[in-house]
Amino acid sequence: MGWLWAIIVGFVLGLIAKLILPGKQHLPLWLATICGIGGAVLGNWLAAGLGVAETPGIDWSRHAFQLVAAVILVFLGDRAWIAMKGRQRA
Repeated sequence: MGWLWAIIVGFVLGLIAKLILPGKQHLPLWLATICGIGGAVLGNWLAAGLGVAETPGIDWSRHAFQLVAAVILVFLGDRAWIAMKGRQRA
């Protein structure tokens, strides 16, 4: 069940990250989901390192770290995807 939640959270984070970034992203949905999963893992790691992973109520700071990490990974993934596709056309 943990893998299913990771995919769902990664999918949602990847979509939100694509919406936050300005302009058109060329990243396919499956790769945005993988970047979202990576953002969730990286955000959890950062929150745990800063001591804000487990707070009473909703962990807003942890979710903020996850979203920021997902936005960065989607941005970097989109740039890499464009660079890779550009080389294939040449």
